[in-house]
Amino acid sequence: MTDHPQQPTPPVTDRRPAARTHHGDTFEDPYEWLRAKDDGEVVAHLEAENAYTSARTAHLAPLREAIFGEIKGRTLETDLSVPARRGDWWYYGRTVAGAQYGIQCRAPLDSPDDWTPPELSPDVSVPGEQVLLDGNIEAKGNEFFSLGSFSVSIDGTRLLYGVDIAGDERYTVRVRDLTTGENLVDEIPGTFAGAVFSPDGRFIVYTTVDDAWRPDTVWLHEIGTPVDTDTQLFHEPDERYWVGAGFTRSERYLLIQVGSSITSEELLVDADDLRRQPRSIWPRREGVEYSSSHAIVDDQDVLYVLHNDDALDFELVKVSASDPQGPREIVIAHRAGRRLLGVDTFRDWGVVGYRREGLERLGLLSYADGDVTELTFDEPLYSAGESVNNEWAPPLLRLGYGSFVTPGTVYDYDIASGQLLLRKRQPVLGGYDPADYGQARVWADADDGTRVPVSLVWKRSFGEPGAAPRPVHLYGYGSYEHSIDPGFSVARLSLLDRGVVFAVAHVRGGGEMGRQWYEDGKLLAKRNTFTDFVAAARHLVSEGYTTPDRIVAEGGSAGGLLMGAVANLAPEMFAGILADVPFVDALTTILDPSLPLTVIEWDEWGDPLHDADVYAYMKSYSPYENVRADAEYPRILAVTSLNDTRVLYVEPAKWVARLREVGADALLKCEMVAGHGGVSGRYNAWRERAFELAWLLDVLGLAEAPSK
Repeated sequence: MTDHPQQPTPPVTDRRPAARTHHGDTFEDPYEWLRAKDDGEVVAHLEAENAYTSARTAHLAPLREAIFGEIKGRTLETDLSVPARRGDWWYYGRTVAGAQYGIQCRAPLDSPDDWTPPELSPDVSVPGEQVLLDGNIEAKGNEFFSLGSFSVSIDGTRLLYGVDIAGDERYTVRVRDLTTGENLVDEIPGTFAGAVFSPDGRFIVYTTVDDAWRPDTVWLHEIGTPVDTDTQLFHEPDERYWVGAGFTRSERYLLIQVGSSITSEELLVDADDLRRQPRSIWPRREGVEYSSSHAIVDDQDVLYVLHNDDALDFELVKVSASDPQGPREIVIAHRAGRRLLGVDTFRDWGVVGYRREGLERLGLLSYADGDVTELTFDEPLYSAGESVNNEWAPPLLRLGYGSFVTPGTVYDYDIASGQLLLRKRQPVLGGYDPADYGQARVWADADDGTRVPVSLVWKRSFGEPGAAPRPVHLYGYGSYEHSIDPGFSVARLSLLDRGVVFAVAHVRGGGEMGRQWYEDGKLLAKRNTFTDFVAAARHLVSEGYTTPDRIVAEGGSAGGLLMGAVANLAPEMFAGILADVPFVDALTTILDPSLPLTVIEWDEWGDPLHDADVYAYMKSYSPYENVRADAEYPRILAVTSLNDTRVLYVEPAKWVARLREVGADALLKCEMVAGHGGVSGRYNAWRERAFELAWLLDVLGLAEAPSK
């Protein structure tokens, strides 16, 4: 399988002397000069890479357009979300055909007892509708637009919203008077996402970041006062910890959350006296994580606290809100293999999220006896979780549901009757029928005998997987205990309908199989993540699902590290590798504490700056350092963004240059106005995904295959 016969010439990346020395080891790094983002020569190089990638993929333009048309044609472009109740209003979003961004709206309740959301239709006007924020208007004149904060005061009279127009995740917060539609003088630049109003609407609570992009300070802004007089509520000096803040659903407390990868602390501030000194729920202890939710049980203020203190997969306890460090009452005891994920409390009951047998579950918690009633669903593979629940005392629980074959679905769970009330299922135009597609889970044996789950999705008309070798798109992540749960994708249909089997390797380092699954894929066990993925690919080959020349692997961010590592470990197993914003120069980054996120990442990867063993281990797998001159690499496409603050563009830029040195067919695509999540705007995002999928199909030899 080859590209267009007229091959353009790739850019020549200058080699310039540079070296780093740690623990007696010197590494020559001739492409480190590409880190100078503001250097015109670097920008010119990235533009040359883009031009080369554009030329190399020019023959795929018709396929890209076809895939974009398929995504667009399957999407109801003018649509509305299911309204969610808050106060006297129903809040919902609109999308309009031809518009890149969503429109945030609200409409008044019919009565205080109105808990059934109105069924909205795009072609029918909504009585009393107010447009709160039109992203298309706010984005006008900017290539990039992202909304990082959106909060309406409880009395419904004011809106705050935070906007990023560069892609660097620095948001400017503004306040709008919803009775007049005019913005107030308040404007807070340089905030992190997630600013909120206080319950009385007088204040805004927001966070700011340090030079390493770490949210480190919580601030209190009083509406109508100068920003330079804002009160600092909390500052975290330890560079390992992130900070966040928000109000409990009961509106009783401001909860300040402080956390690293392995340790957390939460602090309470009474919502009616926000300038008081925050008080710690439990003092910080290295290696202990916890999270809390406020409830009122038997007229007592209590906190339900989920923690892992001598409980690997977590347990749930209840403590007094006035004396949280006092006696603990066990509500849900620790049980190995059942990973408790979170607790959310309402006036009369709670919700517990947990993971069992590789799937996320939801259960209703009785305050009276601590019993948990699990919500059940029909499909063997699915995702279910809480959706937008704003109220303190609702009779219904809003939740989201989906699977690899079932489009995203919104349910209300009736607490009294136990019924699931279908509110909306994501429309998929063009006659989509879930019965035409199959999903299943198989198990691969890792090098150490561990069984690794692999999820498969396919279109039935091409035959069942394993009956004959099929092209496979194998996806993986495997870090931060993040799980890749079953979820529907409109864009994925463009692959499935051309005969591709989509597979997810649920490798160690993720959280699919509990906390131990994560522990066994981090720090000095990180190689398990990479070997698990290779084992999944080999299993698919050995069981007749596919052949190595018909597998394209994909991963992004930390999953991009996975892609770079498996390219070095087993290049013969893949026809192509798609690496999105890939963390492929990991050791260079984690050695530099001045870079964004580095210090807090030491809990995940180890500290190679101060630990020679960690340095040697990371150097043994970091993709950039381990590019092999003796390997025949698969085709590689690396996609990055110039303004990404999480994984800097320089990592894939250096990696691609090094790959080309050894003869690899590697392409780099750099978005010049975007961040870690790529381009903004739904049509732009569809075109970006169409570009990637067209390349993927070309590698699989399916560029000419019609969708059917």
